[in-house]
Amino acid sequence: MIAARSRSLDVFRGITVCFMIIVNMPGNYSTTYAPLLHAHWHGFTPTDLVFPSFLFAVGNAMSFVMVKWRQMLPQKVLWKILKRTFIIFLLGYLMYWFPFFYHNAKMELIFSPFSHTRVFGVLQRIALCFMLAALLLYYLKPKTTYIIAIIILLLYWLVMMLFGDGTDPLSMQGNAGFKLDMWLLGADHLYHGEGVAFDPEGLLSAFPATVNVIAGFWVGEHIRTKGQSYEMLSKLLLFAIGCVAIGYVWDWFFPINKKLWTSSYVFYSVGLSSSVLAMVIFIIDYLKKDRWAYFFEVFGKNPLFIYLLSEVVAILLWFIPAAMPNGKHEALYQRIYDVVFQPAGVYFGSFLFAIIYMLLTWAAGWLLDKRKIYYKSLNKTKQVSEQRTYSFQLIRLLL
Repeated sequence: MIAARSRSLDVFRGITVCFMIIVNMPGNYSTTYAPLLHAHWHGFTPTDLVFPSFLFAVGNAMSFVMVKWRQMLPQKVLWKILKRTFIIFLLGYLMYWFPFFYHNAKMELIFSPFSHTRVFGVLQRIALCFMLAALLLYYLKPKTTYIIAIIILLLYWLVMMLFGDGTDPLSMQGNAGFKLDMWLLGADHLYHGEGVAFDPEGLLSAFPATVNVIAGFWVGEHIRTKGQSYEMLSKLLLFAIGCVAIGYVWDWFFPINKKLWTSSYVFYSVGLSSSVLAMVIFIIDYLKKDRWAYFFEVFGKNPLFIYLLSEVVAILLWFIPAAMPNGKHEALYQRIYDVVFQPAGVYFGSFLFAIIYMLLTWAAGWLLDKRKIYYKSLNKTKQVSEQRTYSFQLIRLLL
């Protein structure tokens, strides 16, 4: 039995954060290599594995911290779950509202009203999925929770087919999730990146996304109890293959779709996440080839800080105007790409921008690691006496 989370889990988590920054920060979205874009609707690309793997890693970490929770008073555990959920959700909401102003045509600063802010998003989904999974796993037996997870996926399939538009229940603005979000929040509080009001992190699809966390918990429990053995690794690979197969077959009836977070997508992404984790474990723990791992550990040790840093800096770069030779202005983010990276080629330059941006955020994480500064995680690893651990109460969650 493994008493503390293995290095491989931290590396796996770091890989997801690293890739998440690369796909989120291209120099120019319209000239991005296809594998670094989400599937337009039905279908799957490597980018579609990033977010579910992040949730999967949340579940991995939860399997180790749950041992400690079992030794605490129930009311204290409940408070921890609810507090962390609130903080993560609030951070996500404020991040989308930030910097709270925008420039009009005359380059005047105008306050961004609450009435036009996006409510749901990436961090908000992580918060909701963490809360639902944590409550189920803490108050119910794991086997009961796994049964509930399967029921959630079946019910989600049923709801999407029965309550969507009759002609196309899985269309962007005809699905049941969109209808619920419109009724609950209205169009002005939804994501408009697709050109219309539609939120890929809406409320209804948070339920099947919670299953990714629960599956990650099962895998974490499997690793923790079986330890470093070939039995553990072989069963993990069989689980991965089985999930991919179920997802592939279910795709015939309920298409794999990240933006709807369909049940087939859950199985498919859980299977692939498990495969990647098994590969990482095999390379690091069995082959003992880990010289490359530190790079990703830097991301894995401070995932929330690095993710927030990447998003906030990008938001500021899009917000700050830069003067062009013709006297007009464009966002500093776009200006940097046009002047520095576009000469390398519109596609390669966009990719290079993302890589450089990712490396800069890694450098920030590396500085924190060298100073032994770690923002507390769900798996609160005990630090050795000569290391200093800094508690940052406002963002004291996540993996």
